[in-house]
Amino acid sequence: MEKVLENPFKTKWKTNEVQYGVWLDIPSAYTAEIAAACGYDWLVLDGEHCPNTITDLLSQLRAIAPYPTHPIVRVLEGDDARIKQILDIGAKSIVVPMVDTAEQARAMVRAMRYPPEGVRGTAAVVARATRWNRVPNYMDRVDESLCLILQAESVTGMANLEEVCSIDGVDGIFIGPVDLATSMGFKGDVSRPEVQSEVERGIKLARAKGKGVGVFALNPEFADKCAAWGANMIAIACDALALSSALEEKLDRFRPGRKKLLY
Repeated sequence: MEKVLENPFKTKWKTNEVQYGVWLDIPSAYTAEIAAACGYDWLVLDGEHCPNTITDLLSQLRAIAPYPTHPIVRVLEGDDARIKQILDIGAKSIVVPMVDTAEQARAMVRAMRYPPEGVRGTAAVVARATRWNRVPNYMDRVDESLCLILQAESVTGMANLEEVCSIDGVDGIFIGPVDLATSMGFKGDVSRPEVQSEVERGIKLARAKGKGVGVFALNPEFADKCAAWGANMIAIACDALALSSALEEKLDRFRPGRKKLLY
């Protein structure tokens, strides 16, 4: 049962070693297990932009469990009740999108912790996280195994990044360059020098504050830049995009010049 309170991702995140992972946007346990068997360091189960229910996420956590890759859940929004559910079904690492202020960040820290430090509901005895009350003193010991990652993906979020990174209980920052580029007026164009400069500034600032830093970087050259700047959690693939691209590439081989479907 002691393994339930281990978080190798969080332990490694305190070093300079880069952990590479996949964004899972297909709400399927089968797809999640295929990705888990590939050997990536971590997998994000996306509850923000894809139709994952709490039951879908539970199934994916179970499918990934036998493999050494670490599951991370991105919640729909910074909601206490949803974070409580995600923790209770056994997720140890959580990504919260669109965190713009220190006030929001402090609220997310409270959502991760039991009273009196936080507001997490105390039904651990019936939760998968405790293996149904088989983990001794879970409520007293769990904080060290939980990892809270807040997304900075707007001009406001990046402006407040130093204050957010100063908050105890925030383990790391994940910079969303596509949303950031859009917030800066560039409609998702991550290649803009202004955007890349801001990503570099954010990575170096957060690392200097002792936080882990993640970045979504499907472009290999951009991923290499982020690693050189100090990012140590880099998303280099997305299951939905990988599937779509692989299927199109295969068909292009046999039907060159075919008309692509447009909607």
